[in-house]
Amino acid sequence: MFQKWGHSAALFFYSVSFYVLIPVIITRLLFKSLKSPMYRIRLRERWGFVPRRSDENLVFWVHAVSVGESVAATPMIKALCANNRELRVHVTCMTPTGSQRIRSIFSDQLGKTITHSYAPYDLPDSVRRFLGRIRPAMLIVMETELWPNIISLCSKKNIPIVLANGRMSEKSANGYERYAFFTRRIFQQLSSVAAQTDVDAARFIRLGAPESCITVTGNIKFDMVIENSLRQAARHLRSRLCARGERPIWVAASTHAGEEKIVLDAFFSARKKIFNLLLVITPRHPERFKGVFRMCTSRGFRVALSSSMPTDGEFDILVGDTMGELMAYYGACDIAFVGGSLVPVGGHSLIEPAMWGRPILSGPYLYNFSQTAEALSLSRGLKICNVAAEISTAVVELLTDSESCQEMGASTIRVAEENVGVLPKLLCVIEDAKIS
Repeated sequence: MFQKWGHSAALFFYSVSFYVLIPVIITRLLFKSLKSPMYRIRLRERWGFVPRRSDENLVFWVHAVSVGESVAATPMIKALCANNRELRVHVTCMTPTGSQRIRSIFSDQLGKTITHSYAPYDLPDSVRRFLGRIRPAMLIVMETELWPNIISLCSKKNIPIVLANGRMSEKSANGYERYAFFTRRIFQQLSSVAAQTDVDAARFIRLGAPESCITVTGNIKFDMVIENSLRQAARHLRSRLCARGERPIWVAASTHAGEEKIVLDAFFSARKKIFNLLLVITPRHPERFKGVFRMCTSRGFRVALSSSMPTDGEFDILVGDTMGELMAYYGACDIAFVGGSLVPVGGHSLIEPAMWGRPILSGPYLYNFSQTAEALSLSRGLKICNVAAEISTAVVELLTDSESCQEMGASTIRVAEENVGVLPKLLCVIEDAKIS
C-alpha cells in the first residue's frame, strides 16, 4: 500500500511539474520552428485534440517516437491490418520527421485502416482527452518510449500495454534505477514485453517488469523487406550520382553535430588517394541541413543538395536534405558509415545497411545497438573507427580492395538474414496480450 501511495504521490508531482513547464515547452517548440516550421503545425494534437472516432471498429494505438521506431513498427502494423480487416491502427509519434515517415510509409492506408497524429503530451488532461477520442483497445509502444501518465491511465482503463521491440541500454537502465521509487511501478504495469535480446529482457526484469510477461523475440527491423520499387529507386539514384561516370560512393548517415567535421576530415584525406570519391551526408535532424551544407562548402568542396541535385553530377559532396530516402542511399552506395556513434548519442540502426549487404563503418558509441553491433563485428561486417584517420584508412582500403569490400558486405547481409523471423513471435505476444 505504501509503495502504491508513494508512486501516486510521485506521479502527482511529476504531473504538476509538467504543467509548470508548459510555457517552456511551448517556447521550445516555437524556437525549433524557426529552423523547422513543421514544429508549429498541428499543435492541437499534442494536447490530445485529435479527430473523434465515429466507428466501433477495434483500434490499436501504436506509438513510435520518431523515424527509427516508425520504420521498426512498419512490418508489425502491416501484418496486424492484414490479419484483421476490422482492425484500425492509430499511429502516433513525437517528431515532424517521424510524422513525415509515417505519412509516407502508409500513404495508401491513411484515413482507411490507419490514422495518424502526434502523441499527446504526458499530461493527465491531454492523455484522457486523447484516450476518450481514440478509444484504443490496446497500446503498443515501440522500443522504450514509456510515459508515466500514458501508462498509468491506460492501465486504469484496463487497456493492455505491450512494449514491442523492447530495448534497454545499460545507461538507460541505470537512469531508471535512480528513480526506482517512481519508475518501478511503470514497468510493473506493462502487460507484455517483447524484448530484442536476453540482455534487454534481464534489464526489464531488473527494473520491475514481471518476468512472466517477457518474451525475447529479436529485433523486428530484421523483418523489413526491400521492395523491388526501392531497389529500382536505389539503382536510379546511383545512376544520377554517377552522371559523370562510375565512381565510388560513401554514405555518412544520420550524422549529429560534431560528426560532420570528422567525416569531412576523413573525406579530405581519402580523396587524395581516390580522387573521384563521392560523399553523401544525411544529417539526422532537418534543422541542421543548411548548416551542414555551409560547413561542406567552407572546406572548398563542390556541394549539392539532394532537393536540387544537378543532373551533370559535378559535385564532390551531396547533402541529403530530403526525408525518407536513406534506404535508397544505402542501396546506392558502396560503403556506409552510421552516425550518432562518434559522439555519445548511442548510435543508430545498423540493420538497414546490413540488409543491403554494405560494409559498415561506425564510431565507438553504440550502446543503444550493442547486440547488433556485436553480431556484425564478430562476422567482420562492421569496423569501429575512433578518429578521422581511421575512417579514411578504412574507406581507402575497402574501395581499393574489391575482394575485401565484397567479403565484408557478404558478412553484413548474412547477419541480417540469420535474424529474420521476428514478426511471427511479436504477433503472438500481441495476440496473447489481447486475450489476457
